[in-house]
Amino acid sequence: MVDQNNRLNPKKCVVFFDFDNTIATCDVFDNMLLLFSKDDRWVELEKRWKSGRIGSKTCLEGQLRGMDLNKASLDAYLSKIKLDPYFKPIYNFLRAKRIKNFILSDNYDYILNKILKSNRINNLKVYANKLKFSQGKVVTDYPFKDKNCQICAHCKTKNLLAKVTKGATIIYVGDGESDACPAKYAQVVFAKDHLLRHLKESKLDYMAFNNLKDVLIYLKRKLT
Repeated sequence: MVDQNNRLNPKKCVVFFDFDNTIATCDVFDNMLLLFSKDDRWVELEKRWKSGRIGSKTCLEGQLRGMDLNKASLDAYLSKIKLDPYFKPIYNFLRAKRIKNFILSDNYDYILNKILKSNRINNLKVYANKLKFSQGKVVTDYPFKDKNCQICAHCKTKNLLAKVTKGATIIYVGDGESDACPAKYAQVVFAKDHLLRHLKESKLDYMAFNNLKDVLIYLKRKLT
């Protein structure tokens, strides 16, 4: 971990954010299950995923197939999703400081980009699973899947490591199971929920956060 008493060099910092329950104030995909699922088969898939019997790709694909979903209904839902009120100040602060920042998500790019656009967040690079509509049907792709790992549909670690250079100070902000692996490579980790429990059990360093106000305060203190 970085010495908490020292300031950070903006030129060396790279910040990575999870999306659901981190930037967004809810788990966007989980809410879709409640709104669009045709039956409760998604519940069993969720149980199998949480117990480690299936990976997130199998779970996501199965749950999407069980939804009555079209572009109009999805767009209407996504237009109502709000971001943590402190994310835009963080985003503007990082842009002003010319600090690279990215979103790493095990959700889908179409979903994230729609929400960011409706909340007037532009030019933020998103790495996530792929989703589009073709002839009224949902089409997915998983370009960032690690074929040697069955846990996550999107290997966040690979994208994180591809975006940093030697000597970089990595700041990671997340909450979920898919954040446990990439967070190990960060010098500064903000964690809550599953990620927080994982880091506690693993005796790894972290800073707990309730919302992104904690992250904004830290960044302003360390980078100004």
